Amino acid sequence: QVQLVESGGGVVQAGGSLRLSCTASGIIFSWSTMGWYRQVPGNERELVATISSEYRTNYADFVKGRFTVSRDNAKNTVSLEMNSLKSEDTAVYYCYVREFTSRTYWGQGTQVTVSS
Repeated sequence: QVQLVESGGGVVQAGGSLRLSCTASGIIFSWSTMGWYRQVPGNERELVATISSEYRTNYADFVKGRFTVSRDNAKNTVSLEMNSLKSEDTAVYYCYVREFTSRTYWGQGTQVTVSS
């Protein structure tokens, strides 16, 4: 059974920082692409950042230079360091995994609120 457990969301002032973490179980973590998506009510879920099993990263244009995705295979954890946060970054952030089988899984989501 695949489980993705997220942590680190919360409320922060504009310009501040937050770090999200997601710990996975039930998958071969080192063979999987991990990442983060976000969703605002009424909008589609959108890509934030991903990191492949070869540590290749991919970022949405709206977070480039502000967010950093990383992974620790020894701890089965993917993290998202978010700096220079803006009010428009307010959303529910979801951890994402795509296994080598191409199956995808999602975490339960963690709320990030940026106050202006």
